Amino acid sequence: MRARTAASAAIAYACLLLAAAPARAAEIKVLSGNGARNAIAELCTQFERATGHRVNIRFEVNPQLQRKILEGEAFDVAILNPPVLDTLIARGKVVAATRAVIGRAGIGVGVRAGTPTPDILTVAAFTRTLLDAGSVAYPEEGASGRYFVSLLDRLGITSQMKPRLRPMPGEYNVEIVARGEVDLVVVVASRIFGVPGVELVGRIPQELQTWIGFAGGLGTAAREPDASRALLRYLTSPSAAPVLQAAGIEPFVE
Repeated sequence: MRARTAASAAIAYACLLLAAAPARAAEIKVLSGNGARNAIAELCTQFERATGHRVNIRFEVNPQLQRKILEGEAFDVAILNPPVLDTLIARGKVVAATRAVIGRAGIGVGVRAGTPTPDILTVAAFTRTLLDAGSVAYPEEGASGRYFVSLLDRLGITSQMKPRLRPMPGEYNVEIVARGEVDLVVVVASRIFGVPGVELVGRIPQELQTWIGFAGGLGTAAREPDASRALLRYLTSPSAAPVLQAAGIEPFVE
């Protein structure tokens, strides 16, 4: 019953978007972190189909986008980790009243499709899998990368892992696994969603887990404020839930 209700709500919301489609199509510039990359891209495509607006998205790691926005880069919508978005709100770059939490995802492990699935179910098994790997990629910048480095210290294996670590730019840390250049990637699990040639093994053990949030907001100098607000509403609507859930992004209340 709940599934039918959710599906009905999603269909109704999409119909409302179609009914409200404007005579003039807007071009919305979105700056988004990499953590929910493929899910956000899919949702923006759905929004385009429903409204006729065009969404231009650029994905980069959160620290890079924060620097560029503070330096004055123009944008309509920013989708970032909540602490980064809050910094931009405090600096007058994002409208506080438009801040919208999209969801959160845990840290996961990915391997090349078709290769044996390693055991990461327990802390001991996860540690053993890391030590058995010839090479491990992780984001050089960003929340999940910083957390992974701290996790190695916590597990007491930093020195053993150092020769195997492959810090990568956010745009490529998962794709390198598909090419067979590294054995594993440790990254926010939603980043693995939809990447051809890469399989999500699962989330790291709960005892070691952290959560990476995603939130959106309207730029204070947005050129398309009305269309941008509609996009933010869509990203947090019932219509977005199936795509977010498939990517391992779950709702949460701060």
